[in-house]
Amino acid sequence: MRFGLPICAFIGFWASFAFADIKSAEFSDPTTRYNHGILGDAIEYGSLHISVIDKVTGKNNTVTIELPWDHVFEDIKPRLADIDNDGNLEVVVIETDVSKGAALAVYDEFGKLAETPHIGRSHRWLAPVGIADFNGDGDMDIAYIDRPHLAKKLRVWSYRNGKLVKIASAKNLTNHKIGWDFITGGVRDCGTGLEIITANGGWRKIMSTRMKGMTLRSETIGPYNGPDSLNAALGC
Repeated sequence: MRFGLPICAFIGFWASFAFADIKSAEFSDPTTRYNHGILGDAIEYGSLHISVIDKVTGKNNTVTIELPWDHVFEDIKPRLADIDNDGNLEVVVIETDVSKGAALAVYDEFGKLAETPHIGRSHRWLAPVGIADFNGDGDMDIAYIDRPHLAKKLRVWSYRNGKLVKIASAKNLTNHKIGWDFITGGVRDCGTGLEIITANGGWRKIMSTRMKGMTLRSETIGPYNGPDSLNAALGC
């Protein structure tokens, strides 16, 4: 089992983790211990509840991930995806070190599987865009905007051999404004392959970014006229 920080507290769980599937996840223990407020209020979260089901018995139980005092989940909601291609879901979250800023972390029912480096400075954040095999190499990838209000860099990380490895980046793209309690954009497939949909850094254009091998290529697909225009673009 993988333990260490964050501490995993197992509530009413059974010993046979090998036969458990993650079904849902939610944040808990709201906290004001980190005064960033990038999502419009002072509330972040100190815990993550992961709901699992025993594939043999059908019994439902909950795993609780409790963060140490100097970490918070600075996020809107957990994301579920099969990151390691084992047929079971994992949980992807924004986890912030109060002195080193945000990182993207992957959890399963045992604890933390992998994490990107923290940005390196307090009050610095990232905004996820989507999770998919963007370059078709068989490994699952996670795309996010690094500091969507400052650096505005799209970064793509691939899950390989138990680690998240940075494989590509692109400049002048964003998907979040300070104070928004949502993240715009996402991933679409309109029949010609996966596209990462964001705004450009100046919030004037809707951008489509495709990955070819280890290279990201962006093009304008329309004017940005507010968040609804990005949502419409996701619908092809």
